[in-house]
This record gives sequence, C-alpha cells and structure tokens, in this order.
Amino acid sequence: MKTQILSLAVAACAACCFADEPVSAGQKPPQSPAMRRRMPQPGPGVRGMRAKPFGRLSDGREAKIWRLTSPGGLVMDFTDYGGRLVRAYAPDRFGNLADVTIGWNTPEEYEKYGFCAGTLIGRFGNRIKDGKFTLDGVEYQLPVNEDGNGRHCNLHSGPKGWDDKIWNARAYRKGPVQCLEFTCVSADGEMGFPGTVNAKVTYTVSPDNAWRIDYEATTDKPTVVNLTHHSYWNLAGESSGDVLAQELQIFADEYTQTDGGLIPTVNAPVAGTGFDFTSLRPIGAMMDWMKAQEFLKPMDNWYDHNFVLRGNPGEMKKCVFMRDPVSGRTLEIETTEPCMQMYGAQNFRADMPAKAAGGHLCPFAAIALETQHYPDSPNRPDFPSTVLRPGETYRSTTIYRFGVSK
Repeated sequence: MKTQILSLAVAACAACCFADEPVSAGQKPPQSPAMRRRMPQPGPGVRGMRAKPFGRLSDGREAKIWRLTSPGGLVMDFTDYGGRLVRAYAPDRFGNLADVTIGWNTPEEYEKYGFCAGTLIGRFGNRIKDGKFTLDGVEYQLPVNEDGNGRHCNLHSGPKGWDDKIWNARAYRKGPVQCLEFTCVSADGEMGFPGTVNAKVTYTVSPDNAWRIDYEATTDKPTVVNLTHHSYWNLAGESSGDVLAQELQIFADEYTQTDGGLIPTVNAPVAGTGFDFTSLRPIGAMMDWMKAQEFLKPMDNWYDHNFVLRGNPGEMKKCVFMRDPVSGRTLEIETTEPCMQMYGAQNFRADMPAKAAGGHLCPFAAIALETQHYPDSPNRPDFPSTVLRPGETYRSTTIYRFGVSK
C-alpha cells in the first residue's frame, strides 16, 4: 500500500507537465486484475516528443520540457534549463514504474535547492584548485565559488556554468530511437575560460532501456573542457529514503585521494578501504570505516571522490553496476571517460522536497555517478589532458542502461 500511495503522488507531480499516460512494460505483477487496475502509473507522456512549458526562472527566462520513451518501459523527462534530467521512470521486475532520479518539479526549485541535480556540467566539471590554471604560458583566473571549510576552488565552472543556460533543443527520431539534441555557445571569457566553445550534447533513449549521452565541443582558442552529467540515482524511487542498502560495483582498482580542500593528491588502491567496490556490495556497508577516518572529515566522512576506471581513456569501458535488491531494478553505466566521481548526497537535507507530493529527501537519498576526467586536470600534467585546441573536436560518450534482476 505504501508503494501504491507513493506512486500516486509521483503521478500527480508529473501530470502537470504532460498528457498521455505511458504504459508499464515487462512482466505483469502477481496481482488480481482488479488490483492491477488500481496500480498507479507515472504521469502522462507526450506524443510526438513535443515540448511542454516547464516554468520560469527567477530572472524571467522560460524553460521547456520534453519526454523520451522506450518500448522497453523507460520514460525520461528532460528540460532545456541546463539540459537537466528531471524524471526517469524505470520498470521493476514486475514492470511497475518508479521515478529513480532526484530532481524537482519547477525551475525555481532547482534554483533554490541546487546540488546540480540532473544537470549538464561544463565547460569544466569538478574542481580546479584556487580557480587558476596556466595554458600555453598564460594564467587564467576563474571564479572561486567554493570557498570555506578549507576549500578554495572553482567547482563545476563557477556560479554561472552551463547548468544555468537555456540550451537550444531539437527533438527527432532515428527509427525506434528517440533523440533530443542540446546545443549552446560559450563565449570567450565566460567564467574566465578562454575561447568560444560550441557544444552539442545528444541524448538518445533506445528500445533496450538505455540512455546514451554523446558530448561534442569545438573551440576557436586553446581551452580546457571536461563535460559530465550530474544525475542522482535511487533505484527504489526518488522519495523512498536512503540508498545505503542498495548495492554498487565500481570497475576501478584505484581512487584519488584529496587534500583538505578536496583537490587531488595521489591515486591509492581501493583494496582494504571503504572505497573498495570491486565486488557488488551495499553502499553503506563500510559506513563505520568511513566515519573512523580522520582524512575523510572534509567530505563529512562519506563519498566525494574520483575513481580511476580500468581501461584506456577514449575507449568504451564498464564503469558502474548498481542494484536495488528489493525492486530488482539495475543500472549499468559505460563510458569513454577515464574516471568517475561518486558523491553520496551526504549533504542532502530532510527539509528538501521530493517530486512526489508530500515526499521529502534525506541525507544519502541518492548517489551521483559522474563520468569525467580527473579533477584539477589543467594543473596536473600527470593526468590525462583536458586541453582542447582549434581544429580538434572533444568527444565523449556515456551510456546508462536500466534493467532488472530476478
């Protein structure tokens, strides 16, 4: 009954934006036909991938929202405000849908609560020490937008990064695959970065319940580029509580240690530490170990770290496998990026609303799994380069594949 009430609340929130109800996919749940008719579905979809109004920002800009669907049951809502993933309905082992990503129902709430929920990050994801880097002998100063508690850096490009833009959007189809293309121009000097960058990010939702992101960028002047997506995942549903019992595997043998300002220092083996997700285990299994580590106090004794993935940069590789043992929902992530940042939502608050009517978030309500290059790469020649030069094209791909286990 609790699940039914929660799903009804999700449906009410989604209904304000769309109007044609999607149908659950997959195996029927073991209920009578009468019970099945009462099983709530997520809110209305949109035929023809037409845009709908999403709301206004505090400065008056209007945002729109699109729905992409898969015959396999995956339903995803995206807005041009920061290229955000707003909702992601995924089927469980019985075909019942739940919204498995963290976000909010209006642009104003994204402005109020932040945490980069569901957004594109550019032109440089993660942290740059002191907001400075030198390229071809020229030093560039970026805004220091994370300052205090020992931190002094540029985070996710500054206070007006690409997450603040209204992107140009174009929806189209490639056979059974639904696509949404976002483009933007980042001017020379924006947030202190050199070069005019033209960016294109393409989302595709395919029949096998996979969401693919293809990133591209070009520049007219040498610059640095490190693009990522800041979605948060809770495979039990976005207002179901914490994810500590959900299971995670990360295909990495090393993680990157940081100083007190969360700037990378050295890579270290995950073996024997709370960072060892080489085998599938509950996210919260090593909480006592994490709490006991003095060096983890700057990140509240939880996860905000870079994992070094197995394989070569630029080649598609396994990144993450995540599973909710109750619903059976699974998430597999593959990427061409060399690394992945895990942030454990330890700073989420219980007074933050969920999208479901009456629902709330809480600490550890989800995890962010951000495929990327190393943080502070422009200041570290020993890390894979993030430099982009005229005549080159930055390309990166990440795939999120939703499934179920028995």
